[in-house]
Amino acid sequence: MDIGFIGLGHMGFPMAARLRAAGHRVVVSDARPEAVGKAVEAGAEPAASAREVADRVATVLASLPTPRASESVAAEVALGGTAERFVDMSTVGSQAAQRNSALLAERGIAALDSPVSGGVHGAEAGTLAVMVSGPRVHYEACRPIFETIGRATFVGEKPGAAQTMKLVNNMIAATALAVTAEGMVAGVKAGLDARVMIDVLNAGSGGTHASRDKFPRAVLPRTFDYGFATGLMVKDIRLYIEEAKALGLSTELADAVARVWESTLASQGADSDFTTVVKPIEAAAGVVVEG
Repeated sequence: MDIGFIGLGHMGFPMAARLRAAGHRVVVSDARPEAVGKAVEAGAEPAASAREVADRVATVLASLPTPRASESVAAEVALGGTAERFVDMSTVGSQAAQRNSALLAERGIAALDSPVSGGVHGAEAGTLAVMVSGPRVHYEACRPIFETIGRATFVGEKPGAAQTMKLVNNMIAATALAVTAEGMVAGVKAGLDARVMIDVLNAGSGGTHASRDKFPRAVLPRTFDYGFATGLMVKDIRLYIEEAKALGLSTELADAVARVWESTLASQGADSDFTTVVKPIEAAAGVVVEG
């Protein structure tokens, strides 16, 4: 397939590289020339803008950090002369996805919102979970793309449905990581061995993806390099709360979890790895959770 890829960050670049390695023609664009240069070294073709990408290929993918960036790129894609479908792999919330869909539809371009889960490691390994909503016929047309980067689940045809699914997923993941961090700190403060705690959690009912993967990989060895930024997690939590409130739902638990993450953002910075959520809790307790 001829594929355009806009946004070559921590997630976008490995996805674009996998598509090129699979034999697809990939035309790329990014605000950072060095990112484009790296993709060109991997065999991609450069484009000067999102609009130029949409002038050269029928299928345009994007992996962008914010709803504003997504809507800006969608507006450029809408001006392209060749694009037939816009596949947004960003996490931007259902309202932004719906606005993009409506804008692109005016130009006869289909929109698929296709957020992904699995982090940088999943993007590199081609094991991402891809949630997709939009016209089914365009989902089927993009199967070769989804099969290259991971496993896709068709959520429905309603624009924004996959975004809602992604936000639910990330809210639950954020909660699991935060409560695991709090519980681990409590155990270490009481004198328990962190490695033993992880073994017990994973053998029992308290095991989560945080205890099975994130803590052993990035917290216990103190590398904090899992591959997802604190700023992005906070963005997703804020989007979840915004959507839940728009639906008239209680956000009591989400608000409590959000306070933990906002504190991490303030103390560790937006670019810190999200596994650093344990650090402010450790600091308050005066202990370190390590293997």
